[in-house]
Amino acid sequence: MPACPVCEQRTVRHFLHCQGGEYLRCDTCQATFLHPEQRPTAEREQDYYQLHDNRVDDPGYRKFLSRLSTPLLAVLPAAQQGLDYGCGPGPALAVMLKEAGHDISLYDPLFRPDETALQRSYDFITCTEVVEHFHHPAEEFHRLHSLLRPGGILAIMTCFQTDDSRFANWQYRRDPTHVVFYREETFHYLARQFGWRCEIPSKDVVLIFKP
Repeated sequence: MPACPVCEQRTVRHFLHCQGGEYLRCDTCQATFLHPEQRPTAEREQDYYQLHDNRVDDPGYRKFLSRLSTPLLAVLPAAQQGLDYGCGPGPALAVMLKEAGHDISLYDPLFRPDETALQRSYDFITCTEVVEHFHHPAEEFHRLHSLLRPGGILAIMTCFQTDDSRFANWQYRRDPTHVVFYREETFHYLARQFGWRCEIPSKDVVLIFKP
């Protein structure tokens, strides 16, 4: 068995075979993940993501993103410097945060691979519908931790995995670019490892506070 890509522990076991995919479960952090040998290529990910209609001016999409922006803005001081990490081709959240008075940089490995954005530090970082795509989440969380200034906030939105009996037919699992699925317990575990304070203001939204 491979090590868990989220917590890097060896407490991994087989969870489910489904539609040709082998899914594994980590008993330490409770993450569920696709076997590393079955992850999609970057080209396949980009082609599939191009099918999404994430327009900046779409009121429905902005309402969806407000699930994260509303609790984040409620705790952010004025005029902060932020990074939209994994912004995708249509960075609607960045526009919403700029409208609220914040300075936002953009980074996405497929659509905005601007490495200079990763050479600065930030008051806050957003990851909306991003962490489920991470092939190496342990490395990514260490990177995000290093990019945050002391007292900074990491805001994550991803669909929490809950009911094992529904996993096979879960729409979120059926997206071929989603390779890691997190429970609330997963984020609480990560918070303990990094010394973060973790809050879950609503379902599928996590606010992590760096000391």
